[in-house]
Amino acid sequence: MQRFLEIMANLSDIKQPIEAEWKHYERLMEQSLRAENKLQQEVLRYVGSRRGKQLRPLLVLLAAQICNPVTDKTHRAAVALELLHTASLIHDDVVDSSDTRRGVAAVHTKWTNKVAVLIGDYMLAKVIGLVAEVRNIRILEIVSNLGKSLSSGEMVQLHVGQSMWIDEERYFQIINQKTAQLFQACAEAGAESAGCTARQRTALSEYGRLLGLCFQIKDDIFDYSDLEDIGKPTMSDLMDGKVTLPLIEALHRAPKAEAEEIKVKGERLVANGFAAEEAARVLEEIKAFVMRFKGDVYAVQQMLTFKKQATDALKVFRDCPEKRSMLALLDYAINRVQ
Repeated sequence: MQRFLEIMANLSDIKQPIEAEWKHYERLMEQSLRAENKLQQEVLRYVGSRRGKQLRPLLVLLAAQICNPVTDKTHRAAVALELLHTASLIHDDVVDSSDTRRGVAAVHTKWTNKVAVLIGDYMLAKVIGLVAEVRNIRILEIVSNLGKSLSSGEMVQLHVGQSMWIDEERYFQIINQKTAQLFQACAEAGAESAGCTARQRTALSEYGRLLGLCFQIKDDIFDYSDLEDIGKPTMSDLMDGKVTLPLIEALHRAPKAEAEEIKVKGERLVANGFAAEEAARVLEEIKAFVMRFKGDVYAVQQMLTFKKQATDALKVFRDCPEKRSMLALLDYAINRVQ
């Protein structure tokens, strides 16, 4: 098993057990990103060319096939969840005034806020249509609950952003609603679409939730990374007023006076209270602070704990190519460099 994980170094290898089903998914996604209106089609083409790694639909297909053969319901659920995820990102970029997404211009930057909101709404309408075609009340509930969770998570983040400083409990509340529940929903929808047993659905749900936590913590560790080409500028979360696990833990470990000094500087950064040169120096100071008090190390430890729990959740399944891919997907999530 370990040798398999070492060989499985990229997503194309992880997709191998569902390669034919993935092609079917891609065709259905391409169809779903079409519109008669010229502007809509232009924006959708732009969105479709920048869909990223598409880990969520991959998870839907693997979660289905680890139980039973993939069905048409599986493909439609995969497309619906990826569209919901993409629409939420487009709307979030407007809310957060984020000019870029994965290193390229966000939709609202390339066009306007109105266009971004409307194209997101159009994609959500597509989601409703796809779920209606699935004709499964449980999958409808999964998608509906996810939509509410993503919105609630963004609202909580906006609310706490007014004070900026949060504790670990609130941090996990936010990433659970904004990331973990998305992965969990994908695993649950895949399981439901293929008629998995109740025991299998429970295991896949837990695996998906823990995979999502690993994925988000890794993203937050990137903010304090020296790696190039990770898809976003380092320290960008802090500049946006988002305090994540590495800094939360460093503040917890540091002497009170030093922690308070860092908080004051962080608030001034977010408020654009420093000149550019001074701001860069303060960012490096906060980054060094996190490293000195091993906030990044703590975040890695938490991520590895969740990985172990996710691995244990899959013990209900026999050894098979789909299980190996799901274990490798965990490995990929915590070892990726972007």
